[in-house]
Amino acid sequence: MALDDEKLRELRDKYGSGHGGDLYDPEFRKVADKIFSKSGTRLAPYAGVPTFMSAPYMPVEAEDPDFGNLQVAITGVPMDLGVTNRPGSRFGPRALRAIERIGPYNHVLKTAPVFDIRVADIGDVPLRSRYNLQMCHEDIEKRFNQIVDAGVIPLAVGGDHSISQSILKAVGKKAPVGMIHIDAHCDTSGPFDHSKFHHAGPFRNAVLDGVLDPTRTIQIGIRGAAEYIWEFSYASGMTVIHAEDVSGMGMSAIIEKAKATVGDGPTYLSFDIDSLDPSFAPGTGTPEIGGLTTREVLELIRGLKGINLIGGDVVEVAPQYDSTTNTAQAGAQMLFEILSLMVFSPSVTAKA
Repeated sequence: MALDDEKLRELRDKYGSGHGGDLYDPEFRKVADKIFSKSGTRLAPYAGVPTFMSAPYMPVEAEDPDFGNLQVAITGVPMDLGVTNRPGSRFGPRALRAIERIGPYNHVLKTAPVFDIRVADIGDVPLRSRYNLQMCHEDIEKRFNQIVDAGVIPLAVGGDHSISQSILKAVGKKAPVGMIHIDAHCDTSGPFDHSKFHHAGPFRNAVLDGVLDPTRTIQIGIRGAAEYIWEFSYASGMTVIHAEDVSGMGMSAIIEKAKATVGDGPTYLSFDIDSLDPSFAPGTGTPEIGGLTTREVLELIRGLKGINLIGGDVVEVAPQYDSTTNTAQAGAQMLFEILSLMVFSPSVTAKA
């Protein structure tokens, strides 16, 4: 039906003046009241010092750290000494911080996570050496132990995927945790070149360390030529869903499989940007064609609402291989989605 004069007058009276934060729908008004000032302004996405998702910046000392009353601490881990192919994910945290427009509102999960929970960008892990891989892992484990011991949920930004082993040693030290792992690769290989600290083996190491429960672990999006070195995934009891199976299964079935696998126990979510097809995210060290789409991954992550998240990470963004910044954009969005999930995690809400 065409817009009549009476309806137009009604719209003009209601919306013809004021500012963008003047909203009448109760749900939208509740969000706007958090984001807009009384004068109708909101933070410009390109202004100020960049932080992850424009979260407040709260530097935390390397020794005697004070995390205040935080519920979630977002932490950069700019370390890529564990790569087997192209380096560069050390620049990932900086690239994700520089993405200028993520959030603040998640219209599917109906949350503005930076406003709905006490979260801050606490800076990067204090690394003593840019050369010594094992020392870097000691420093990563130390920092995440500090976060966990303070009762705060860690959300990490890498860096290469080897960092997940040391994070899991912190979050799983009291009891092994479950994991939802979205990746092109299983990352359960054995030692390479006299080192177990590489991005192809963190989850084998985590199981052997006793901090990851393989029977509560699901790996989604797996593909590529390295399948033959991932037998540990199957031998240990992990659930593996290959990228080739995604279309046939459908994302709803995969979401239900993931929820059934991890149950209601403490669960870690690890997202490798190379889970996405290189057409969406070319800026990574080990790209594999035939991957997931951004829409599929958004549906997957959002479908996990309500799981008991006790930590997460986004890794392997190597921005120099992508002049479009699309890879960093995708990585920052996935970070936002994981943070949005944390709003509904029992482990986060317990510290409300």
